[in-house]
Amino acid sequence: MTKEQTWSQRFESALHPAIARFNASIGFDIELIEYDLTGSQAHAKMLAHTGIISSEEGEQLVTGLEQIRQEYHQGKFQPGVDAEDVHFAVEKRLTEIVGDVGKKLHTARSRNDQVGTDTRLYLRDQIQQIKSELREFQGVLLDIAEKHVETLIPGYTHLQRAQPVSLAHHLLAYFQMAQRDWERLGDVSRRVNISPLGCGALAGTTFPIDRHYTAKLLDFDDIYANSLDGVSDRDFAIEFLCAASLIMVHLSRLAEEVILWSSEEFRFVTLKDSCATGSSIMPQKKNPDVPELVRGKTGRVFGHLQAMLVIMKGLPLAYNKDLQEDKEGLFDSVKTVKASLEAMTILLREGLEFRTQRLAEAVTEDFSNATDVADYLAARGVPFREAYNLVGKVVKTSIAAGKLLKDLKLSEWQQLHPAFAADIYEAISPRQVVAARNSYGGTGFVQVSKALIAARAQIDR
Repeated sequence: MTKEQTWSQRFESALHPAIARFNASIGFDIELIEYDLTGSQAHAKMLAHTGIISSEEGEQLVTGLEQIRQEYHQGKFQPGVDAEDVHFAVEKRLTEIVGDVGKKLHTARSRNDQVGTDTRLYLRDQIQQIKSELREFQGVLLDIAEKHVETLIPGYTHLQRAQPVSLAHHLLAYFQMAQRDWERLGDVSRRVNISPLGCGALAGTTFPIDRHYTAKLLDFDDIYANSLDGVSDRDFAIEFLCAASLIMVHLSRLAEEVILWSSEEFRFVTLKDSCATGSSIMPQKKNPDVPELVRGKTGRVFGHLQAMLVIMKGLPLAYNKDLQEDKEGLFDSVKTVKASLEAMTILLREGLEFRTQRLAEAVTEDFSNATDVADYLAARGVPFREAYNLVGKVVKTSIAAGKLLKDLKLSEWQQLHPAFAADIYEAISPRQVVAARNSYGGTGFVQVSKALIAARAQIDR
């Protein structure tokens, strides 16, 4: 640290250089500079509006802050560790530009409510960007789904073949997950968009400030009703990290499926060269690095959520230096979610191709139509549990004989139960198995087509 102190003359000497580095946050909170400048301009306008400073002084502060913004954009303002944090760096540079009037900017404000304001402005902006990326991701899912309404894919439970479904229906499941993510971020944004500016260090201020005025200038929906809560609250950050974690859960689940589908064991998709890498030693390999990285990066966001919860769990009111640790994890989570959404969107749009012939074969090589045999009997008056047990028996004998249900002769079906007729073969064909599931939200082609129309309308409005 330089000999000049950023705090009061209560201190007789500068920080130890190692402690100064340990204490400084300028290395990462420079991320907030645009928001700090915007918040400071609103604060300066309020000081002038309420007569705490003159109109001329307010204009000088606003103009000086805008000059700093331009200097930052041009790469001319790059504060180092001696500035401690972005807030002191801005104030110091402002004073160099406008003189002693710059020292008035911090009137009726603490770093505690200042950093809380900056962080909320930052997160509000980032949430909107993530919501836009979610919409793009959803749009790509719909683009693919609309081409594959009648493409069949094995559906799984317990990672065992269960029942065939429409590929579009499968992709629409991820659309709905992303829709919940989009709505959840909207809910979080409402609680992010509350202004702590004017709460001071913890107890408010003696100056006749107008907190509603600054809130309006900064497009906040409301202000904190309690100054202690305003400077120490990080619920909004935890809520965002929860929402971010769920976004990553959903991306990771899709990533895991793409990884499986691209394997030689499945062969459901082909990875294109633009979104795959090779092996340094095995020339035949094409590796699904994009979904693997998304799956791996999910843990980072989970970790940041856990870290934030641990930071907050034991903090007494009000502000504590521990809260400096809220930013790096928050910033990294935002960047990780945005990068993962972008990567998965590109992968879906141009990085993989569904192998429709292989999928058509896959739905004919198992017993995933067994439930439809039981349903066939139940529709003809046989109690479902009785039908279920009968079909279990025929599956067992068919496996022993090396046959599939489609291979059984009509006489074999009728030996099992006289209700079987020649239409059993149509009833258990993969296409009919899927088409027949026409209940609302089901995989039947009619329902999937309706769901696609509704989904497209949802993201277009």
